[in-house]
Amino acid sequence: MRILLAALLAFFLAVPLAAQRTPWPAGTTEIAYGSEPLQRLTFSPAPTRRAPLFIFIHGGGWSFGDKNMASHMAAHVHGLGYAFASLGYRLVPDANPQQQAEDVAAALAYLVRNADRLGIDPGRIILSGHSAGAHLAALVGTDPSYLAAHRLPISTLAGIVLLDGAGYDVPAQMARGGPLLRRMYARAFGDDPAFQARVSPTLQAAAPNAGRFLILHITSRPDDSGAQSRRLAEALRAAGTPAEVVAVDNSHAEIFRLFGQPGHVATERTDAFAREVFGRR
Repeated sequence: MRILLAALLAFFLAVPLAAQRTPWPAGTTEIAYGSEPLQRLTFSPAPTRRAPLFIFIHGGGWSFGDKNMASHMAAHVHGLGYAFASLGYRLVPDANPQQQAEDVAAALAYLVRNADRLGIDPGRIILSGHSAGAHLAALVGTDPSYLAAHRLPISTLAGIVLLDGAGYDVPAQMARGGPLLRRMYARAFGDDPAFQARVSPTLQAAAPNAGRFLILHITSRPDDSGAQSRRLAEALRAAGTPAEVVAVDNSHAEIFRLFGQPGHVATERTDAFAREVFGRR
């Protein structure tokens, strides 16, 4: 297990290197939305009030990572005139993915309840995530129970943006993955098939869902993140939810690390998606 954790840590630490060199936009603050140390979010206000809100959930195999990985993403989103929030959440083994999704919903509820004070429009919110964060964003965007626990409808989420997730159907992913992937998933999701299905967005995609989805995956893993992304999109469309799938010629780390740079396909597609979603409200 120690070898596995060391390998995962080395992989995921490669993701935020660019982000660590990017300062947060002016006025950024850290906010506690719960009593646990990791139940905190970083919020960057927009220059105007009643601004749309773009929320990001970091990756890290459900076991690693930090909300401050997204400072470069915040700078880009802030420059578009949107408010930005990067969510921290409890990590495996202290919390399983269902509890992590509950953390995401609690953070979102805090932002909605405090929308006037924070200067955001609670009717224009996009939830996004990378890797394990994409799984959590998709789960909160397909299973209404997470937001319902805070008396919020799932329509609170105008859109969902997923950056190269692959845990959308956990049982299928564990069945086809190699030894390292299976051990990582087993550590996060355990061995109970009912639980694995309950936290699989593809298996929870019957209506109602969030307003619409943009699902991005890398081209080097067409039978992994690509297949999972396509199946999630099919399930969403079958439920009447618009879902677009885009293949991006990056590595798993690059699709996030390069976000905000000119010519980056994932950034351009996300920006266009946000303009369309936010413009509709």
